[in-house]
Amino acid sequence: MADWIEKLPKAAQEYISAGRLDEVECLVSDLAGVAKGKAMPAFKFARQTHFHLPNSIFAQTITGDYADMPDASEFTEPDMILTPDLSTASAVPWTADRTLQVIHNVDDQEGRPVPLAPRNVLKRLVALYNERGWKPIVAPEMEFYIVARNIDPNQPVIPPIGRSGRRVMANQAYSMSAVDEYGKVIDDIYDFAEAQGLEIDGIVQEGGAGQVELNLTHGDPVVLADEVFYFKRLIREAALRHDSFATFMAKPIEGEPGSAMHIHQSVIDLKTGRNIFADETGRETPEFLHFIAGMQTYLPAVVALLAPYVNSYRRYVPDFAAPINLEWGRDNRTTGLRVPISEPAARRVENRLPGMDCNPYLGIAATLACGYLGLLEGKMPRPEARGNAYINEDELPMTLGDALDLFAECTPVRELLGVAFCDLYEAVKRNEYREFLQVISPWEREHLLLNV
Repeated sequence: MADWIEKLPKAAQEYISAGRLDEVECLVSDLAGVAKGKAMPAFKFARQTHFHLPNSIFAQTITGDYADMPDASEFTEPDMILTPDLSTASAVPWTADRTLQVIHNVDDQEGRPVPLAPRNVLKRLVALYNERGWKPIVAPEMEFYIVARNIDPNQPVIPPIGRSGRRVMANQAYSMSAVDEYGKVIDDIYDFAEAQGLEIDGIVQEGGAGQVELNLTHGDPVVLADEVFYFKRLIREAALRHDSFATFMAKPIEGEPGSAMHIHQSVIDLKTGRNIFADETGRETPEFLHFIAGMQTYLPAVVALLAPYVNSYRRYVPDFAAPINLEWGRDNRTTGLRVPISEPAARRVENRLPGMDCNPYLGIAATLACGYLGLLEGKMPRPEARGNAYINEDELPMTLGDALDLFAECTPVRELLGVAFCDLYEAVKRNEYREFLQVISPWEREHLLLNV
């Protein structure tokens, strides 16, 4: 990789220009969105064009177990070829030595994209849009909690002690004083993001105790998923510096709101550069309504990707700022599909169903797949919800098992995301679900031990 440093993004070049580069972390995302890969001395990275990892990393569950591979290759674990995508090179500013991290492309030994890799699943969706003359645009919102250190899983998660010496309070949405309570963590998030060349559109206090929302600017789906992948790691490291944890669990604290990853979506015509959701006069187009109809039709089948763990479904409850419906509405936050106020050129649909615990590549791919199918099928959505949509009948699967059943049965979604990927994802999630069902919870011991 001669002259590889010249191919790095400007922020990465500036970071390593201040001192000798010691190490490079070569990363890929597994199904959970966890960084897997290898770290190596910078001089070794400069001399090689690729490295290997077994394909079994995509069959690992969140507990470390392994599901069966769909092609029965789990016993041989063939190597995949990982090559650096130097456009993703980014500083690792929390390490003692000067280190870069680089997301890698994942191919098989014949040079074909591995269909099991989450980043490849999203690339596949973007390519399908491009083949139709479209370019999808997304903007994720990241919600997360800063919490007190929790080293005993048997103990409940609690808010951190703030700058005032008091435990951080809930019900302080948009309060600047609440953000100031853990301002040092926020400061490090900004500093780390600047060193990594990541742009933050804004940070606000959410409704939960220690709950924060970080907004990203709109752009290419793969680039934005890469940024969320990096941000999750960055935010955790910033919190650890200040004796606290950052968690992206969908529902970490009982009685508090859950954490979502709302995804704003629009589609650009590649020839004209125009948002296809608005016509020349700024009015809403049929394509805009078709996109919404596709989401209403197919979102139940992809909930298993948007809410990937048993804990995810604790977020889908009324009156906790989480959608439990497939209604759509303009400037209506009680609907699962919200159309924010915007200029016609920025008209978009906000999917409020994904949890922050989802893999960003898969969450974005899933929501884009639903809209894509809507554009192809040309159906119309149900009438706009103009009132409180929270009171409407539930339309989403309320358990991981039910969500996986819908996921397994939906042929159009399976064909878009890739059948091999869908088979493996289902196997991994059913394995996790079975493991969870073997655990006896404190609720069961409290209410059933002596009463039944």
